[in-house]
Amino acid sequence: MSAQAPILAADKLAVRYGSFLALSDVTLAIKPNTIHSVIGPNGAGKTTLFHALTGRVQASSGRITLNGRDITHLSDDKRVPLGIARSFQVTSLFQNLTVRENLRLAAQGRTPLQALAPWRGVEPDGEATVIADQVMSRLGITAVADRVAGELSHGQQRRLEVGMAVAAKPRLILLDEPTSGMGIDDIEAMKALIRDLGRDHTVLFIEHNMGIVMNISDTVTVMRAGRVLVEGSPMVVRDDPEVRRAYLGNMMTGDIA
Repeated sequence: MSAQAPILAADKLAVRYGSFLALSDVTLAIKPNTIHSVIGPNGAGKTTLFHALTGRVQASSGRITLNGRDITHLSDDKRVPLGIARSFQVTSLFQNLTVRENLRLAAQGRTPLQALAPWRGVEPDGEATVIADQVMSRLGITAVADRVAGELSHGQQRRLEVGMAVAAKPRLILLDEPTSGMGIDDIEAMKALIRDLGRDHTVLFIEHNMGIVMNISDTVTVMRAGRVLVEGSPMVVRDDPEVRRAYLGNMMTGDIA
């Protein structure tokens, strides 16, 4: 695994908002077919990092590569066809459309021409519909296929949003706090889903739940004040005294003991 070239890499990445330096000298290498988590307190720069990697904000300096290709100056819509999909901390679904329709649109949007005309030429057994049905089965939400997204529970909405990322058939999936606001049962279901996605995707996710981070991550990056503090396996991060002092304290020991 160590000899593999990273699917996504950042080299000395910086993002500045006026006089505020949100990211500084961030270097990151995401290995293919792994689950890589980013943790840190509020204000550490985690979401800004995601924005920069996906093209939602432009880097002030540094370099971002996807499969060796420089994508630093590409907009977010230009990065999606290259294999990046992202879910957000706040659900961003079509609330008045059914679960199947949400997933079909996500699958159909993989090609620019279809994305521009989502309501035209939809066949009941077309490729996008087939993908939607496959994703529903994988997520375990086939039973609610015909319910509108706005009627789903919070946990179901979060899983649907992850499903919309999967429906785009990306190489790399970025998840921003996928368990935010979930109850215990939904958290366990999401943890199982992320672990399952790691079988055939590369997953990069931000998460505050240390039990999930330490249980399913191959690599953990710890951020502080816009910089990378520590990076390594869950064991390395768990045992790092600086990480314990800065963020986790006894909570980390309790979550993974």
